Amino acid sequence: MVSQKILVLGVGNVLLKDEGLGVHLVRRLEAVYDFSENVHVMDGGTLGLRLLDPILEADHVIVIDAVHRGAAPGTVQRMSADDLSKRVTFKNSIHQLDLVETLAYAEVLGRRPACVIVGMEPLDIEPWGTSLTPPVAANMKVLEALVLEEIQKAGGSWRLKAKAPQPFKEATDYVFGDSCGNHGDS
Repeated sequence: MVSQKILVLGVGNVLLKDEGLGVHLVRRLEAVYDFSENVHVMDGGTLGLRLLDPILEADHVIVIDAVHRGAAPGTVQRMSADDLSKRVTFKNSIHQLDLVETLAYAEVLGRRPACVIVGMEPLDIEPWGTSLTPPVAANMKVLEALVLEEIQKAGGSWRLKAKAPQPFKEATDYVFGDSCGNHGDS
C-alpha cells in the first residue's frame, strides 16, 4: 500500500506576534522530530497562492495557523477547510484568504487534497513583535500534540530526533528567537 503524501504547513507572519504561531510550530517540529518519508513539514509563511504546487502534490494537508473565531486567546481549535472558507473575512487574515483561494484553485484543477486546519485563537497580532503572548505560548504544547495526532491520523509517523531539544515543558519555552532550536542538519 502506498502511503499518502502529508503536507504539514505552518502559515503566518512571525513579525506580528501570535500571527506567526504556525511558522514557529513548524520550525519546532523540524528541530525536534524525524517524520516518515510521506510527511513533509513546510514553513509557508505568508506565501498564499505560491503554496499551490506543494498543496497539489499532497494527498492530505495539515495547516497550522492563528485562527480568529472569537474564542478566548490560547484556545486550540481544529477546523475543516470548508469551515475556514465559511468563516474567513478580509479582516481576519490576508494569508487565510489566500489559503482559501489556493484550495479553491486546487479544486478547480481537480486535485484538492483533504485538508484540516489546526490553530489557536491569538491574543495579539499587532504591533510588531516576534514573541508569542503568554496565553498562546502556554498552549503551544497542546497545539503541538494535536498536530502530531493529525499526522498519525493521516497515515504518517514521527519520532524524537536523537539530538533534539527537549519537548516543551513550560510556556516560556515557546518564547521564540533561537529557543526553537536549530533547524536540523538535513
